[in-house]
Formats: sequence, C-alpha cells, structure tokens
Amino acid sequence: MDGRIEFIGENVTVSEHSDPSLRGVSGKIIGESRETITIESNGVQKMISKRPAKFMFESGELIGNKIAYRPQDRIKKVKA
Repeated sequence: MDGRIEFIGENVTVSEHSDPSLRGVSGKIIGESRETITIESNGVQKMISKRPAKFMFESGELIGNKIAYRPQDRIKKVKA
C-alpha cells in the first residue's frame, strides 16, 4: 500500500497495537494528525496513536511508524 494516499474516509482495522483493547477496532477514518488517526466505530470516535500500531486497509497493511507524519508532510517524505 502506498503511504502517500489520503486516509480520511478510508475503512481501516487496527491489526496490531501496544494497547490490546485497540486491536481489532475497525471503522472509517474521520481525522488524522501527525501521531494519531481518529476512527469512527459503531458511532463512537476513537483516537488511536500510530506509532505502536499496524493498520489494515482494503489495499494492504501499513505500519504506524511509516505514516507518523502530518498528511501533507507524509506525501513529501514518501516521494523523496
């Protein structure tokens, strides 16, 4: 999966996380910052830190460390 894409609006599942209670959380990404993504899951918003996580998208899995940038900065870094 390409780390340059916009994640807001994408469906995602937390496949791994250092916080066991967040593993398996799935829903639509409604927000993103440098260190977190916000997922709406069953009408509840959950803010999840990127760095200790892996995220499963429809097109593949991404490691949180690889996407721990602000969206506009991530595009520049991945292209380089």
